Amino acid sequence: MPRTKALFLFSALLLWMSSGCTPTLGNVRLRSDGTPGPEACPEETLKAMRYMKLHVGDAALVELDANQMGASPITLYDGPVESVLERDIGNLDGPARLYGRVWTSGPQVVIRYYEAHLLDGGEKVPICAVARLGNGQLRKRPESKPGTAILDFSIASVFIVDSFR
Repeated sequence: MPRTKALFLFSALLLWMSSGCTPTLGNVRLRSDGTPGPEACPEETLKAMRYMKLHVGDAALVELDANQMGASPITLYDGPVESVLERDIGNLDGPARLYGRVWTSGPQVVIRYYEAHLLDGGEKVPICAVARLGNGQLRKRPESKPGTAILDFSIASVFIVDSFR
C-alpha cells in the first residue's frame, strides 16, 4: 500500500475516532445470556449530544428497521441496524436515520444506537440511545431462530442515555 494512502487511511481513522464514534462490534462485553453488558458513552459523544440538545431521558418514536417500516411482524438480525426517527428529538429532526447494533441472544431484543444521520445537511453525529417498548413488547417470539428476533411491532421508543447499562 503506498505510503500516502496508508497515511490517509490512518488520518481518517483518527478523525472518526475523535468524533466520538467508536467501533461497537467486538468491544462490548456480553453477559452470560448473550446480551450486551455496560458500556460508557464517550465524552465526545456526550458533548455532541449537548450541542444537539439531546438530554438523558428525551424520547421519540422510531421505526426499528428502515427496510421493514410498518410491517408486522418484523425480523431483526444480530448486527448493524438502520432505524428511522419518526418524531423530532432535540435538534434531531425526523426522519433522521439512527445507526446502531442489535443483539438477539437474550429473551428480548437489545438495540443500542451510536450514530444519527441528519438528512438535511448530510452530517453524522455520534449519539448514545436505546430502543425500548413497555410491557415486554421487545420480547422475541418463540419461533425466533438463533441470531434473529421476530417482533410483533415495527415501532418502539428511542431514549437518549448517557451510558448503556
